[in-house]
Amino acid sequence: MKLSESIKPISYLKAHASELVRDIVSTHNPLIITQNGEAKVIIQDLESYEQMKESIALLKILSQSSQSKLDGKYKEAGQSFEDIKSRIEGAQ
Repeated sequence: MKLSESIKPISYLKAHASELVRDIVSTHNPLIITQNGEAKVIIQDLESYEQMKESIALLKILSQSSQSKLDGKYKEAGQSFEDIKSRIEGAQ
């Protein structure tokens, strides 16, 4: 999809809202809406939006994990399992 094909003025959105929503949902391609010749908003289907939010959350977790490792704030897997085992035994 070319970005230039997905740019429409707000007047087009007002006149063709139902058609645009149908197209966006079926193609999963976002639409850029302009106002006075300037890009103002992006319209995208809910499924694509949710996938994007999940991807961003996973990238944030990955970034935090990498930073924690660089800072030395982590445990080896074996140590973590030992800690869990100790907690379980202590709770009994």
